[in-house]
Amino acid sequence: DKVLPELIEPYELRAAKLREFLEDVKPSLCYDIVPLADPFGPSITDPDLQCLVVSEETRRGGEAVNRKRLENGLPELALHEIQLMKDPNRSQNEEEKISSSSLRQRLLGTLLQPPRQNSALPLRPYVIGLTGGTGSGKTSIAKLLGHLGAFVIDADKLGHAVYVPGGPAYERVVAAFGAEILNEDGTINRKVLGAKVFGKQECLKSLTDIVWPEIAQMVKERVREADAQG
Repeated sequence: DKVLPELIEPYELRAAKLREFLEDVKPSLCYDIVPLADPFGPSITDPDLQCLVVSEETRRGGEAVNRKRLENGLPELALHEIQLMKDPNRSQNEEEKISSSSLRQRLLGTLLQPPRQNSALPLRPYVIGLTGGTGSGKTSIAKLLGHLGAFVIDADKLGHAVYVPGGPAYERVVAAFGAEILNEDGTINRKVLGAKVFGKQECLKSLTDIVWPEIAQMVKERVREADAQG
């Protein structure tokens, strides 16, 4: 449930950075860095541990460690609470403390690795696909790219276009789901159609098998149109 888990660095890299930091702080100490496969790690099983460093927000976790240690017949650890450092450069939507979640959010929009060169792909047109759930910002990003000169193809609008009378999917959708999905003017009532398919896997697949290839074909035509416009 971490923020942007796909941007979390590999364990080996994080451990190496941690070791470098600790040795900078006090190189005379011996550090044993271990991965945690569960919330407790060795803190509830290692009899040699004496102290656990916590913050105000992780103190409850430290107290849970001590309860587990008592259950395991081990002495409680001293809980040493430290203050978290505040982030002087945080933006309004970021946490007040220095936070790895905030650091990952700042990575959004930056290249994590150079673009792959694929000789099978033409250099143009360069196609960017915007995906995401409702409210994720697709429309805002599309508008921004449009202002920068991009040719914007709205797949939602194309999806509506395939359903209109005379559209490429109209006849087959009506044949598959019956005349009861039609309004009096012959247009497809999308609410009625939705009630027939959503939550019913086979019906939904029948609809997408009809509609998605037509939308994909329309997208390809728009891409060719964009290429022709330069």
